[in-house]
Amino acid sequence: MQAYHLKNVDDVGTVVRVDTDTPEPGAGEVRVRVEAVSLNYRDLLILDAAGQGGLDGRIPLSDGAGVVDAVGDGVDTWQVGDRVAASFFRDWIGGPFKPRYMPSALGGSTTDGMLAQYVVLPATALVAVPAHLSTTEAATLPCAAVTAWHGLFTRSGMQAGDTLLVQGTGGVALFGLQFAIAIGARAIVLSSSDEKLDRTRVLGASILINYRDTPDWDVAVMKATNGEGASHILELGGPDTYDRSVRSVASAGKIVQIGVLTGFGPKPDLARLQTENADIIGVTVGSVEQFSAMNAFIEANGIMPIIDRTFGFDQVVEAFAHLRSGTHFGKIVIGV
Repeated sequence: MQAYHLKNVDDVGTVVRVDTDTPEPGAGEVRVRVEAVSLNYRDLLILDAAGQGGLDGRIPLSDGAGVVDAVGDGVDTWQVGDRVAASFFRDWIGGPFKPRYMPSALGGSTTDGMLAQYVVLPATALVAVPAHLSTTEAATLPCAAVTAWHGLFTRSGMQAGDTLLVQGTGGVALFGLQFAIAIGARAIVLSSSDEKLDRTRVLGASILINYRDTPDWDVAVMKATNGEGASHILELGGPDTYDRSVRSVASAGKIVQIGVLTGFGPKPDLARLQTENADIIGVTVGSVEQFSAMNAFIEANGIMPIIDRTFGFDQVVEAFAHLRSGTHFGKIVIGV
């Protein structure tokens, strides 16, 4: 089969296409013929880390979906031909997160990912693709969608009538927006692009703020909500957005901390959280059980992932470059 490996070339991380043996499933394992994978901001961080050495030969990318190609001894939950997606954390099946699950994150420092024609995974690390989605669409779900689901529903209990603030129009933001609209919550979207804001209006967003035109967007959020603020915030930016998120959160609200899109830097002033009885909820993707619950919700509500562009298997470098450009709206997919 063919796969992509990370490689350090003159202290720059890159990916190279290689021929390698097709893996065979052992007891309790399933081989998946991968049909599509998708990119996340995390994949850029890992690609850049490959330039520092130590990741040569690792298969990147956490997100992928395909068809069961072979099953190992003792597997009775999947059959050849089943359409499945891989869970971001191979070993986090259910219950609270444990530190021992972190090394099992696909496409990371210790565990191979999905950018290959075939992968072998434990049967317990797979979920069924929602019936109305293609495997290309399902490949967008494992990281971004599960992250939004975990943060907004499992941990912070978003309900109808709540107000969600999302930053940008990447995968997590748009899944959060779609989930909010599906349950009858109100959505506020921040973007530097009026065109992208107009596209979120079609998806159901009701308050649109261009943060380039309105740099004090926290003030705009409070004004648009009659001084109440957002009950739920998907905090994706990091140092450049965190203080304003704290100033935008409603009393008893929830800041779901996910991203570091602006890097790592000064710590925010959290004093307002105490006076407003608000919470910060740290989220790193989710479990297989959460993935399955989310897929049932997606199927019941007919939610369709927003795909910005699909690249071919010979266009992986171009796909990474498109992600780095930040011009995308929704998910970037690579067909396998």
